[in-house]
Amino acid sequence: MRPVLHVEAPGLFTTVQDLGRLSAISAGVPQGGAMDRFAHSAANLLVGNHPGRATLECTLRGPALVADDSCLVAITGADFDAHVNGAPVPMWTSTVLGAGDRLSFASRRSGARAYIAVAGGIEADRWLGSQSTYVLAARGGMSGRPLKAGDVLMVSAEAGKPAVPGCRLDANLRPDYDEHTLYSIAGPHAKRLSAEGLGLLFGTAYTLSPASDRMGYRLEGAPLVTTGEELLSFGLVAGAVQVPHNGQPILLMADHQTAGGYPVVATVVSASIPIAAQLLPGDELRFREIGVERAHQMRKALESALDSLR
Repeated sequence: MRPVLHVEAPGLFTTVQDLGRLSAISAGVPQGGAMDRFAHSAANLLVGNHPGRATLECTLRGPALVADDSCLVAITGADFDAHVNGAPVPMWTSTVLGAGDRLSFASRRSGARAYIAVAGGIEADRWLGSQSTYVLAARGGMSGRPLKAGDVLMVSAEAGKPAVPGCRLDANLRPDYDEHTLYSIAGPHAKRLSAEGLGLLFGTAYTLSPASDRMGYRLEGAPLVTTGEELLSFGLVAGAVQVPHNGQPILLMADHQTAGGYPVVATVVSASIPIAAQLLPGDELRFREIGVERAHQMRKALESALDSLR
C-alpha cells in the first residue's frame, strides 16, 4: 500500500464505500455499500479497478483532496463542479493528478452523491468482508466514520488493469438522474392495497422527506391504507416500499434493516436504485409499475454500459 491522497477538507458526509457485505445479511447486518452502485462501479472501471474496490461516496458537498503522489482518479454520479488546481475537470472521465495537485468541488449542480475512485482502490478498515463504512456500528472505512481533515488515503500498489487517462463513459450510457420515475414491480403484499390504493401508489407524486437517510427514504404524499392481519417479520431488500401504520411509504435503501413486518407493496427495480440514490429531500418522485421481464431488460442495459468500460 502507498499513501496517495490526503484530506484537506472532508466535505459534508464523505465515506469509504464498496459494494457492501452481502454475506452478513443472514446475521442481521445490513449489506450497506454504495447507494448508487452504478456510479460507484463506473468510477472504478474508469480507472482500471474491479467494480468492487472501495471508492469515496460524497454527499451533497465534495471534499478537498491533495495528491501525495501521482494517481489516476475518476468522478461519477452527482455533479458537484469538480476542479483540479482551480480548473474544471470532466465528470465520468479518468483524470491524472500529479503530486501536489488539489482536487476540490465548487458547488452542487445536480444530484446527491458523487463517487471518487482512485486507480488501485482505496484501502480502509475491513469488517465482515467489506470496507464499506457503516456509521451506526462504527465499523469499516476510516474507523467507521466519515472522512475528517488530516486523513490519509492509501491505495494498493497497482491497479487491476493499466491506468488510462481520458477514458470516458458516454452520456447516453449513464442513468438519467433528472428523471425521477422509479420503475417498480408489485410487492408481495400489493393485494393489501385496494384498487384506489394502487392507483395512488402508481399514479401520484411523493416527496422525499427530510427524515431520510442511507437506511431509508420517508415519503410524503397521499396516505396508503393496507388491510389484513399483522405480519410476522420477513427478510427485506433494498428498493422495498413499506407501508407503516401512518400510510406514508418508506423506500428502503443501502443501509436498510434486514427484516421487518410492515407490508411491502412494491419493490423498486435495481436499475432505478441509482436514480433513487441521487434524490434530495424535497424532490418529487413517482413509482411506475412494470413487469419482471422489463426490469431484467433495464438491468441488462446498465450492465452493458459498465461492460463497455471493461
